[in-house]
Amino acid sequence: MLGWESGIFFTFYGLNILKKDRKLQVGTTGNPAMPMPVPMPQLLTALPGMTPIATSMMRKQFKDHGVASIDELIEIAVESGVKLIPCGMTMDVFGFSKGEFIDGIEPVCGATHFLTWAADADVSLFV
Repeated sequence: MLGWESGIFFTFYGLNILKKDRKLQVGTTGNPAMPMPVPMPQLLTALPGMTPIATSMMRKQFKDHGVASIDELIEIAVESGVKLIPCGMTMDVFGFSKGEFIDGIEPVCGATHFLTWAADADVSLFV
């Protein structure tokens, strides 16, 4: 939105965000940072059905706070010209093909290629 050239490199489980058939879920097991409405022992997060509950809860939190969904954010990024770059090595490891991904992504590359592009950035964010 600032008119800057922007790019995001997607690797490992982040690649799922770029898939056409997104079935993103919020895993609770082993995620002590997962905000729960009531304190809950980590052991309970392993119970069957907790992942769909957490996913539903997070979608509601986004909606209640006026935050765009992942689908909306990806659509805005593509429309805004953000380079969405999938990691080729991870695609190979997981057996993904380029045809599984949304239209508008950049050519597949490796981390080294992305870092060469990103090295000239004025601002870098790593989450």
